[in-house]
This record gives sequence, structure tokens and C-alpha cells, in this order.
Amino acid sequence: MTQTDTTNRQLVLAERPKGEPTAQTLRLTEAPIPQPGKGQMLLRTRYLSLDPYMRGRMSDAPSYAAPVEVGGVMVGGTVAEVVSSDIDGFATGDLVLSGNGWQDYALSDGTGVTNLGKTPEHPSWALGIMGMPGFTAWAGLTQIGTPKAGETLVVAAATGPVGATVGQIGKLMGLQVIGIAGGPEKCAYAVEELGFDACLDHKSDDLAAQLKQACPAGIDIYFENVGGKVLDAVIPLLNAFARVPICGLVSQYNATSLPDGPDRMNWLMGNVLRKKLRVQGFIIFDNFGHLYPEFAKAMTGWIKDGKVKYREEIIDGLENAPEAFIGLLRGENFGKRVIRVS
Repeated sequence: MTQTDTTNRQLVLAERPKGEPTAQTLRLTEAPIPQPGKGQMLLRTRYLSLDPYMRGRMSDAPSYAAPVEVGGVMVGGTVAEVVSSDIDGFATGDLVLSGNGWQDYALSDGTGVTNLGKTPEHPSWALGIMGMPGFTAWAGLTQIGTPKAGETLVVAAATGPVGATVGQIGKLMGLQVIGIAGGPEKCAYAVEELGFDACLDHKSDDLAAQLKQACPAGIDIYFENVGGKVLDAVIPLLNAFARVPICGLVSQYNATSLPDGPDRMNWLMGNVLRKKLRVQGFIIFDNFGHLYPEFAKAMTGWIKDGKVKYREEIIDGLENAPEAFIGLLRGENFGKRVIRVS
């Protein structure tokens, strides 16, 4: 089922999932390749980003962005090739960062599209370390976390594209960095390859006790993108005036009801009050989009100097995107997961 120059394969939302998405959530269809008009360009998808936020787009619950309509093409960031263009600044053969979604071809008027040139060294990195995940890590840590050398930073999903970057930037800023990841292989990678001071397996029965031992001086910054029992273990250890940037709660994305147990909202809010915590959710381009040039300059230098490492999982075939996405929500990815469409 390879990409062709005669058909536009599309993955459309077939139904709104209840709980975890299934093989029936998205349907692979075929449509004619759209024809560009005046002031438009035709883009051919090369790489498709898979990101946890996409689960929210499958739901029609109120959110910060409109849901995908049933029967609509699933949304997603892409790196695409310009097939033809009637827009100044974009020429045939250019690679661009775009929002084609889960399909082979899309039309664009250039709005929100970034030209990467004809021969970027790592084109798919625009969806990861140099794109939304990397920018999220940098901005959340520097703008909300406001780190000070010597403080303790705890990072959830420590080997994912956001968490791995947060931890490495934290080390560059002189922080004690404790990661939390799923399984011994990921934890070893965080310490041995990424330079974390320690990494704990969230699957352990005694996670809270291990975290307390790893953070004898408490926690000054907790970078939140998971929620669930990891958050439960972190909250009692937060120091006065600790900062908690929140970019996601992946453990809750497939939930259909509130978790079992007592209502802990008053406990949480009591900690926020007594400890004078700064807890702030953010959507990267809504909150900090104007800072992207500053981020890009810093990250380019760190990568060039070998100070930040990046791990990417490339999965071939648009038809494999649904299964790969379900696995992503289960935590099966090891690094940034990207679909190579063509």
C-alpha cells in the first residue's frame, strides 16, 4: 500500500472511541488527489507525526481545539514535499512543515506552513526535537519551571520526545534530574545516554517510596505530561514554591470516568495553597509561539555540540499509523514516533 501519484489515501475518523481507540476508530479510504487553484500549493506527505494530543481530537468533549468530525481526515503535523505551487516562497521540491493530517496529499494556501528548504539534513526532526515536542520541553521548563541551578527536577515520561528533552535541558541548567519511565530499558537509557541522575520505573509497586529516596531535598520542578499514580507520588514531595508545568495527562486520555478511590481534589488544592505552588497548563503555540526563534537558536546549538541527544522511531506506511498510535497511548514508543508515509 505504497504512496502513488494517482490516489490520495486518507485515514478518516470512523467513530468516536469510548476508551482506547481500536482498529475500527479510523478507516483507510481513497480519494482523488486534490487540484490546486490560484494561490495554492499541492503538498505530498513524507512524514506524519504521532502525538498523544490526537486522542483528544477524536473526542467531541470541550477542548482548546475543535474535534475531528466523524468522516473527517485525522489531523496531524507533517513534513511534506511541494508538488506544485502558486505561492511566492514555495517552489516544487521544497520540503515544508505543514498540517496535512493523516493522508498522502493536501492543499495549502501557505498559512502556518514553514519552508525547510530542499535538502534539510533531518527533515523528520521538524516534527520532534526541532518542532512541537522540543519546543514544548524548552518553553515549559524555562518559562514556567524557571529553573535555578541546584534545584531538583522530576520528569515524567522521561524517554518520550518531550520528557527526554526536558531532562537534558535541565542538566544543562545545573539541575538534579530524576526521570520516571516505563521499564528498565527506558530507565537505563535515561541515565546512561541522556545523563539523568536517576530514573525510576513507574511500573514499580513502591514508586512513591523510591521517589522519596531519590529526592531527599524534595522536588522543586515537576514537568507533568502523564498524571495518574506518578502525580500522586510527586505531590507530597513538592517543596514550597515548586513549579509544575503541565503539557499533557496521557494516562487519562482513554479514561471514560473518574478514577477509583476518594475525591482527592481538596487534597490537591490544599497542597497548592499551603506550598504556594505554581501549577500552569499550557498549549505551546498558544502560550509561547513568539519564543520559537529563541528556542530554535538554542536547540540548534545544543544538538550541534552534542549536548542534546534525540531518539526517533520511524514506522513505515500510512496504513500502520492507527496501530502505531494505539501503541503510543499505551507507552510502547521509545522516543519520538513518526510514520514515514513515502
